[in-house]
Order: sequence, then C-alpha cells, then structure tokens
Amino acid sequence: MASAHRPWQAALRGAVLAGAWLCAVPPAHAQIRSASDWGYYGGDGFGRRFSSLDQINRNNVGSLRVAWTYRTGELGAGFARAGKLTFETTPVQAFGLLYLETATNIVLALDPQTGMQRWRYDPHIDRAHAYSEASARGVSLWEEPNPRPPGPCRRRVFTGTLDARLLALDADSGLPCADFGEHGQIDLTRGVRIRDPGDYLVTSPPTVYGNIVIVGSAIGDNRATNVERGVIRAFEAHTGSLVWSFDPLPDSPSHPAAAEWNPEQAANTGAGNAWGVISVDEEHGLVFVSTASASPDFYGGERLGSDRFANTLLALDVRNGKPVWHQQLVHHDLWDYDLAAQPVLGDIDVGGAPVPGVIQATKTGMLYVFERTQGRALFPLTEKPVPASTVPGEKAWPTQPFSSLPALVPQAAVRPEEAWGLTFWDRGKCRELIASLRNEGIFTPPDTRGTLLYPGYAGGVNWGGIVFDEQRQRVIAAVNQMPMMVTLVPQQELEAQMHSGKYPHAEFGRQAGTPYGMRREPLLSPLGLPCTPPPWGTLVSVDLRRNRIAWQVPLGSTEGRTPWFIPARDFGMPNAGGPIATAGDVVFVAAAMDDYMRAFDIETGRELWKYKLPAGGQATPMTYRAGPEQRQYVVIAAGGHGALGTTRGDYVIAFALPGPPRKH
Repeated sequence: MASAHRPWQAALRGAVLAGAWLCAVPPAHAQIRSASDWGYYGGDGFGRRFSSLDQINRNNVGSLRVAWTYRTGELGAGFARAGKLTFETTPVQAFGLLYLETATNIVLALDPQTGMQRWRYDPHIDRAHAYSEASARGVSLWEEPNPRPPGPCRRRVFTGTLDARLLALDADSGLPCADFGEHGQIDLTRGVRIRDPGDYLVTSPPTVYGNIVIVGSAIGDNRATNVERGVIRAFEAHTGSLVWSFDPLPDSPSHPAAAEWNPEQAANTGAGNAWGVISVDEEHGLVFVSTASASPDFYGGERLGSDRFANTLLALDVRNGKPVWHQQLVHHDLWDYDLAAQPVLGDIDVGGAPVPGVIQATKTGMLYVFERTQGRALFPLTEKPVPASTVPGEKAWPTQPFSSLPALVPQAAVRPEEAWGLTFWDRGKCRELIASLRNEGIFTPPDTRGTLLYPGYAGGVNWGGIVFDEQRQRVIAAVNQMPMMVTLVPQQELEAQMHSGKYPHAEFGRQAGTPYGMRREPLLSPLGLPCTPPPWGTLVSVDLRRNRIAWQVPLGSTEGRTPWFIPARDFGMPNAGGPIATAGDVVFVAAAMDDYMRAFDIETGRELWKYKLPAGGQATPMTYRAGPEQRQYVVIAAGGHGALGTTRGDYVIAFALPGPPRKH
C-alpha cells in the first residue's frame, strides 16, 4: 500500500526543526475529543464512521468544491521501500486542529478551516531500513481528565511507528511529552521476540481508553514459522508504564487457549497479531481486538489445530487484558484471512428492542454480529464442511463458521466457462488458467499446483472497515471481489522461481521452517485485467433488520487501466480504504484505483458526485465543522498506493460547499 508526495511548497521550506515546528498562532478554541465531529479514527468511540452532520446532503452534494489543499512533501526520498509507500491516514479533529501522519510517521497538525500547517513532528525513522510495510493510518488523541494547571501535554497525540515506537506528543505544540516513557517514547520491541528488525511495526492508531493507551502490532507475513508474537499491550497515558499485556497465542500452560495447541508448536509460532484498529466499550469495560493469522499464512502443518485466538474477535477486560469472550471466525487460517477491519459497536435491533452489539466485517466477505457483553451471535453461525488439504503434512480444519447474513462476495467455485476477458483471445487464456487451478469455492486450501482464492487475501472487507448507520440498521462497506492465486512451492525450488522472471506480478514468501515457500499473485488476463467477470470492487449496503442486501453498486472505473482503444467502463475496481456516511444521507468513499472521490445516496446507492483526485485516494475520508459559520468539510488523504499502483502524490484535500475562497 503506497503513498507518494510532491516537493514541498516554498512556504513550508525551512519550517522543519529537528523535532516540531511551532506556529506562533495559538490553536483555536474547539471541542474536546469526545465531543468532536471526528475525534477518533473511526469517527466516534464506537468506530461507526457515521457523522451527524447534514449541511452537505443528497440535494446539494453535487456542488462540492475544493476548499483547501495541503501538501505533506513526503514522496519517499531516501526511503528504502518507497515503492510500497501509502497514504492511508484518516485525520482526527479536536482541540481546534486536524491531526494526521504520513506513512513515514511524520505527525502533522493543520488548521481545519484553511489547511495551514500549525506544527510538524518528524520522529526520524531510519529511512534506509526495508520495513515490511509502509503504512500509517492515523493518530489518537487524549486529554487529561482531571483538573491540572496549564502546561504542556495536558492534551496528547499518540501514535505508533514503523520502527516500533509508541510516541506521545503535546497536542498544542507537537513536542514530545518528556514524562512519557523515555523522553516521549516507548520502545515496543522490548520484551518481544524479534526475528527480523523492520518486520515488527505499528501501522494503525493506538486506542485510548480512560488513562491507558492500547497498542497492537503489524508483523511481516510469510517469512517463517517463528516470527514475532502479536502481543497486545496497554500503557499508562501519563508515564508510559506497562499496565497489562496479552499474547493471543499460548505463551504458557495457563493461557486460556493452551489446551487447544501443541505446546512446542505454540512456542515456535508467531503473529496472531492485532494490526487493525482496536475498539473500546467504556460502559462495559471491554476492549475489542481483531486478530490475524498465525504464522505463516498459507501453510499450517507446523501449527496444527484450529489455532485458537488467531483470526478471532476477542473481548478483553480493560482492567487486566484477560479474555472475557471470544469468537474465532476463521479456523486454522490458510488464506491470509486476517480480521483486518475495526470491530464496530452499536445497538442492534433484535425483535424491536436495542441490544448492545459488535459487528465484525471480514476478508471472507462475511459479516458477523455478536451481543457485546457475552459474545452471543445475534445472527446465527453455522459450521459448514469445507475442502480438505491434499498437501502432505497439512490438516485443514474440516469446517468453517458461516454467517447467516448475506455474503458480500460470491462463495462458489469459479468455473472455466465463467472466464472473462476483453477479447476472445484473453478470455481463452483466462479459461485455461482457471482450469489449471484447484478451485472448490471459498476456503479451498493452497496447493502445489496452484489454488484460486476467491475472495482473495485482500478481501472482502479489509482495513478500510465499515459504516454502521444505527438508525437505519444498515452496514455499508467497500468490498473487493478480486480473484487471487496462491501456490505452495517446495523449498528446493523457491529460489529458482523467485529469480526466473516468469512471475512479474507475484509476491514470494519463504515460510522458513516449513517444507514449502509461497507464491501469490492476482488472477489476471494477458491484458492485465481480472479473469473473472466484473465488478471487481463494490460498495454494498446491508439491511440488518431485513437480513438482506439493500443495494450493491460498482465502485470505480477502468479509467487508465485498459488499452487506449478500449473505452473506460464503470466495472468496479479493487480498492483500499473505506466509506463514511452522514446524516445528510450521503456516503463518501474514494478507495478505488481510478483516483476518484465519490458520493452516493445512502438509500439507493445512486452516485451523486465525483471528483478526480490528483493522486490515489486509498484512505478513509472524514468530516467536521470549522470556522465562525461552522462550515462542514469533507477531507481525504490522496497519496496513492504502491501495491495497487495508483497515482502518487502528497495531498490532503478538503471539500466544502461554495463559499469564500481559502488560500495559504
């Protein structure tokens, strides 16, 4: 996932000091975080991504114009993994400022009315290091709850970094909070088994609950069995002292999942980490954590069993980090079906009565809804038989939990006669390719001859998450329907394949400690488009009251992705990012590969407005009010995405209805 940016405007040159650049203008008076229009990464503390603002609505959204543009200057100069850079950040608003960060963890505070930079802090990660990811999705805010004399760090910005530090910055100045950890930072690699430096990092914003800051980790996939462990930790917000830690995978005989693991295999397995956003329920004292696959992703012969607590929605007690309840949504993951989306909290209408619930969207394209305090499924789950593995040493779990809510992507096998192409020739090539792969529908295990994964490892629903419109009882999601191929490669053949040049679109993983390496790639025709019929990306609205899909529309066009002689079509394209919705009956989303920001009618899915961004909008937007007239703005980070190959840039763009021009 990659972002890229342009050279800085001359006005910003020289504004950077070794740490933070401070603007002489004090921050404007504004709401505290909990009362802000968008004070949390997911909009509110429940992660619903639904705003009560309605100044911009379905009747006037077609008049939206650019209100201001900010350029970060981060284009990856000197960054070893510049090709992987993303700009996935979603700003948060409080204390009179907008806060965000670049993929290289440069934290920025902007004036929400003009986009002018108020301060900038660069933690100076080692740009020469080849980090496994180049993503940073945002920051979190905290304010001292007790009366305290005026001074620095009463309000704090927390973020994690690619080099695995947890930072605390003064929200007014951007300077490190000296009383937190060691001079404003904590080294998160301490106490963690680090196998490969640069493969243990933080890409999602920490979660703040009262006076504690909770952080997970991103871990580079498919290197080996014994990669880093996915320990979740809580730190005291004032001092940075450790409050509790919990490893989702068994680390002792007393671990609540230990009985379901072979102890030796548990000790030699890593990951099971929480790389997405963690949610909190303050009323019930619960922390909701979505975990990833145990390592490695595509071969589980060295971690036999269900791999309990990996691929699991965990409800932890905020006081001590101990599990209160759990629901594993993928058993013995062999497909990289991490639970990447933030768990979303809200009241679910059950028989006309509101029940506190938690909604988990998944890469499999299934939605799961549970009662929040005890984990009872509010929409029944059924364990259904799935295909067995034919690979020696592997034992795929015989069943998987299927939701009774409608699936957002097809689950059936793809037949060769369903191959799609722009011409008879490339359609025939796709037909041959599909016929050559093992393909028995969702949860077909990886194979040495190659397996067709549908949905692929990008989803379904990925980190972009979902909207929950509680009043309508609607879930809205940007969904991928992109087929992928994964092949297990005997270790003695892996090196030759990696350097053969025969697999230009492939990603390889060594999976050290297992008999097989891994090769994965999109299922593409010779013309570079997917071999299955469109849409390849959709925006979907699910009606929970009626247990049905209310509407589903293609998201994105083939503009810039087809030969010059073939016109662009609104086929729906792969996406990275998520939607938001407002009380103005509008859904805003970018995410798709054609670089457009779009607005849709929340009731019908009809497209109401679109704007061509100067770079890929692979991020989730946000909205807020600012200025004496309380003008509503919609903001998107547009910097492109390395993995998707979208246009690079360094833009933060705010839209508003026509009004006085803003310049800076």
